[in-house]
Amino acid sequence: MKLKVMDLDSKETGEIELADAVFGVPVRRDLLARTVNWQLAKRRAGTHKVKEVGEISGTGKRPWRQKGTGRARQGSTRAAQWRGGQTTFGPHPRSYEHDLTKKVRKAALRAALSAKAADGKLVVLEAAATTEPRTKAMAERLDRFGFASALIIDGTDLDRNFTLAVRNIPGIDLLPQQGANVYDILRRDTLVLTRAAVASLEERLK
Repeated sequence: MKLKVMDLDSKETGEIELADAVFGVPVRRDLLARTVNWQLAKRRAGTHKVKEVGEISGTGKRPWRQKGTGRARQGSTRAAQWRGGQTTFGPHPRSYEHDLTKKVRKAALRAALSAKAADGKLVVLEAAATTEPRTKAMAERLDRFGFASALIIDGTDLDRNFTLAVRNIPGIDLLPQQGANVYDILRRDTLVLTRAAVASLEERLK
């Protein structure tokens, strides 16, 4: 698969051959869903907590005697049926993480890249670098591409000026190639790769 290579001034600088083994595989929606669920599960804090009867302050004395009152017997005012009492079967701190094999994660990343390529929403840049960290100037340059929602993936090392220039632009995310993941690729409308990112991803996923 061949794709045009653009610079930040939206001018064509050449072509690049994309490996079909990475950018031309069938899109497996089941793998994408499994990987997104795996990523979001790892992000969950799991800090929810309710109080059980042993954690509630109060006496252990019966509120009234067992028999003779005509009312239902009660053992404690800390029980679940009392206002301010315990919560039964409530949540406790836990981790929501679960395992997903490397083979599945790599296959899902190839499927996500292929989905963007198939939809015509993959753009290749010559480089993601600028001489001045000016957000306004960078926003104007990216507007020429029509990016309203885009993920830019560069090589291993990000250009500091470019990072400062794009970090406050709404709808634009920037990642190094080692941070490329299925969730961030799918949540943005357009995927933008540099030449260095393409080379690194192909080496990593072939």
